Amino acid sequence: MASLPRKDFNVAIVGGGMCGAAAAYGLARAGISVQVFEAAAKFGEVGAGIGLGPNALRALDGLGLLQAVIARSDQQEPAMRIFNFVSGAEPHEVIFDYEASMVNPEQQMGVGIYRPAFLDAVIELLDPTITHFHKRCTALSSSENGQTVIHFSDGTSHEADVVIGADGVRSVARDFVIGKCFPRPLVFTNTAAYRSLVPYEDLVRAGIKTELSTRPVCFIGNGGHIVSYPINDGRLINFVVFVADHDKPKDSELPLPWVESVSDEELKAHFKGWGPDAQIILDHLKNPSKWSIHACMPPLQSYVRDRVVLVGDAAHGMLPHLGAGVGQGLEDVFTLTELLKHRQTNKSDLDRILQLYNNLRPPRANSVLERSTRAGETYDNYHPAKLDASMVAERIKGQWEPVWNYDVRQELESSIQRLYDEGVFR
Repeated sequence: MASLPRKDFNVAIVGGGMCGAAAAYGLARAGISVQVFEAAAKFGEVGAGIGLGPNALRALDGLGLLQAVIARSDQQEPAMRIFNFVSGAEPHEVIFDYEASMVNPEQQMGVGIYRPAFLDAVIELLDPTITHFHKRCTALSSSENGQTVIHFSDGTSHEADVVIGADGVRSVARDFVIGKCFPRPLVFTNTAAYRSLVPYEDLVRAGIKTELSTRPVCFIGNGGHIVSYPINDGRLINFVVFVADHDKPKDSELPLPWVESVSDEELKAHFKGWGPDAQIILDHLKNPSKWSIHACMPPLQSYVRDRVVLVGDAAHGMLPHLGAGVGQGLEDVFTLTELLKHRQTNKSDLDRILQLYNNLRPPRANSVLERSTRAGETYDNYHPAKLDASMVAERIKGQWEPVWNYDVRQELESSIQRLYDEGVFR
């Protein structure tokens, strides 16, 4: 790869999670001066597994991180991980086999990986001198010289030409971007997720009939759904059980704590009347953790203000029902990194470059956010009085193709060409 000219601007990243670390790697690899500020004492991710679809893998490949991430996953290479949707009620009949509905399923390869493993894959490639811990951002402000000032809880501050807000769904950088917007675009979605891991052999001994060890399965019903992902070659099943009230208006009251341990009885009470396989699963979810899911609603129309730019959950925290949130963050990071490192980009062009990012990313990511919301409403409303099997199948059909088939690289190439056409780049 030809060396790129040294840039006359610097970048600071607020947040050292998956998107923040990936952005730091992409920028540092291009020779751009970058510093990462993380609130915690060390790098770390909270949560279980994530799915990376074909679109996310294209972004990772563009960032130079694909092979490192695959090496940390439990897969030797990308594989098909396509859902089978079954009824939560007895006899657990198949409602929709997504793979069977696809034209070229062999082209839709993905990777499953634990969040901490993903982060480990990236941070081992980072120069440790660019990372700073115990740096909790409390506010951002603009300085008289045109830079952005990051204020930290320890009383210190840092100035940069560009600030990337990668500080998650509870983003402080977002507060700067939206200004005095009301209502605040962060709400409790009236959806809770209960997570647990169960050995598959325990489920088989208990008499489960639905095959869970070879592909993801989603049990759908009224008021909730149960998602299963096989890991460790099918020996272990990662369950996420969702309970939702879609009739209740989403508001800004944020329940605390966001994550808590609950009793087995509390969880099982939501699934009275579900079939035997669902009950076997619930019987094996011991001491589940309950996650109150929050999202950016209504979606942000802009991810940029001045020279502060949002990526990942800070920009578009969404419900996880398409497994697409991390992929959108990686598309953000790839797009922003490519624009900033372009040989024609310099300090005087930053406002135009960030505006191009802002033209590209909100329409795309917000579309995925809205699709994810609709998917959850479909999964949780399978009931004769609401949606019957044919209606559910019709709604599910084709829901992933617009997410997976998007090629962030092609979209970016077209946009950069417009900069040449407009004379911004020469």
